[in-house]
Amino acid sequence: MVDGSQRQAPRALPVTLRPRNIRVVAYGLAALIIATMVVLAVIMPPDWGVQDRVFLVLLGVAIGGGLHLLARPRLELTRDRVTVVNPVRTHVLVWPEIIDARMPAGEPWPSVDLANGSTLAVMAIQSNDGDLARNNLAEFRRHLHERGEAAEPDRD
Repeated sequence: MVDGSQRQAPRALPVTLRPRNIRVVAYGLAALIIATMVVLAVIMPPDWGVQDRVFLVLLGVAIGGGLHLLARPRLELTRDRVTVVNPVRTHVLVWPEIIDARMPAGEPWPSVDLANGSTLAVMAIQSNDGDLARNNLAEFRRHLHERGEAAEPDRD
C-alpha cells in the first residue's frame, strides 16, 4: 500500500498521462471489429468478388482507425513544456501559459485555463477512470504548481 507521503511527490519528468478505460474499450472493440470483418470476408459466398472482400476488411480498418482517435489522448509533461494530445488536435504549451487545471464534479475531463483567457480540454485524464483520474490530475497540478507559476515581480 502506498502511503500519503509517497503519493504527494510528483514523478520525475518526463511523464506521460493516459486514460485507462477508454483505451481498453476502444482498442478491444477495434480488434474485435477488424477480426470480424476479416472472418466475414473469408466466409462470404463465392459470388462475392475480391473487391467486396477487400472492402469489408478496409471498412474494419477504417472503423479501427476511428476508434484509435478515441484512445489517442495523452498528456506529456516535460521540463519545458506540456503537450496535450486530444483525439484530433495536439497543443504544445509552455508551463507559464497554464494558469490552472480544474475538473468540477460531473465533468468528463479537466480543462486548463490558459494565460490568453481561453480554456483547453485535457482528454487524457478522464473521470470514468476514478482514482487514476484523481491521482493524474493531482500530479499534473503539483507539476503545474512547481513549474507553471511565474515568479512574483520584485516590489521596491
